[in-house]
Amino acid sequence: MSYSRGGRRRFGRRSSSKKNTTGREGRLKRYTNSAQAVVAELPEVKIEHQFTDFALDDRLQKNIAQRGYEEPTPIQDQAIPELLAGKDVVGIANTGTGKTAAFLLPFIDKVLQDSDQGVLILAPTRELALQIRDEFVEFAKDLPIGVSVCIGGTSMDRQIKQLAQNPHFVIATPGRLIDLLKRRHFDPEMFTNIVLDEVDRMLDIGFRQDILFLISKLPRKRHAAFFSATSDSATDEIMRKLMDKPVKISVKQAETSHHVEQKALPVKIGQDKVEMLHDILIQGDVEKAIIFGRTKHGINKLERKLKERGFKVIAIHGNKSQGARQRALRTFKDGHVQALLATDVAARGIDIDDVSHVINYDEPQSYADYVHRIGRTGRAGKVGTAITFVE
Repeated sequence: MSYSRGGRRRFGRRSSSKKNTTGREGRLKRYTNSAQAVVAELPEVKIEHQFTDFALDDRLQKNIAQRGYEEPTPIQDQAIPELLAGKDVVGIANTGTGKTAAFLLPFIDKVLQDSDQGVLILAPTRELALQIRDEFVEFAKDLPIGVSVCIGGTSMDRQIKQLAQNPHFVIATPGRLIDLLKRRHFDPEMFTNIVLDEVDRMLDIGFRQDILFLISKLPRKRHAAFFSATSDSATDEIMRKLMDKPVKISVKQAETSHHVEQKALPVKIGQDKVEMLHDILIQGDVEKAIIFGRTKHGINKLERKLKERGFKVIAIHGNKSQGARQRALRTFKDGHVQALLATDVAARGIDIDDVSHVINYDEPQSYADYVHRIGRTGRAGKVGTAITFVE
């Protein structure tokens, strides 16, 4: 979109986690757990509104209706009215619960009421930023609202040109945004509305200092939304820096990992892990798998070996260009390959339906990484399977 707003002035990352040093038997036990019944453990949440009840611009309501939206999810039901009322909101909710629409709709409406408004949305990964952009485009169809996505792995020159057009919305990852700010192509003072999405993941991958730096550059008077799947001292620190007397909303349901059948496979000294993986992939129930490895080199090597054995697989990692990463995700999402091979950082923010299996070819560096990995399956009321190789 090329719409812009007036009045804008021109002008290390990942924290290391020590690998779990628990004995092998303890690790085998840690990665083994039976899935719980999904439906029985999710309490029914009463929905108070329909989308037509929200005081949104008629043009925006038309786009919502065209998408087939009628009844909001719990986080949308509770967050949208508070944001429309101008209140800061902290939303604690699982990934995949509709939180993107929960913050996009009120801020799109706000820009429609005042076209000088600027909205900054920070996301932990390129993939999540692009997913937010795609949803924005659907909601803002035919509306006079511009957007720019500022992420690594893509042309900075193009992003600089987009920012020069004063877009109403900027969706960005922290690292790239700081690069643009230091080069004086991004003026944070013009963004009085701020959304931090998946804050816990941003902290997981080492963005704490970047987030605090960006918050320090924002206008003191601001309207903020903060979404996270977890709440702890680290996320609370960011919340206190960002907000004043926020409305807190929690619709977090059972951990996704509860819906995953978790198995551990011991790897004996000298045993061929590729052969073990081969035996898993030929089983009929492994329809759509994500296979996690520790390093980019290891993922490339595994991709080559599996292709030699006739498997349809594709790899994604940090050395791939953003275009290559997006093509890999589309190929996997559309079912053209059986498995996506990924490193942890590349896989954060991936939201793909119907992943039947997560296979930890290499053990994760921490239990938090393990929970994140297996959260790619067992979603939307379904039971998934996680298999971890333990050497």
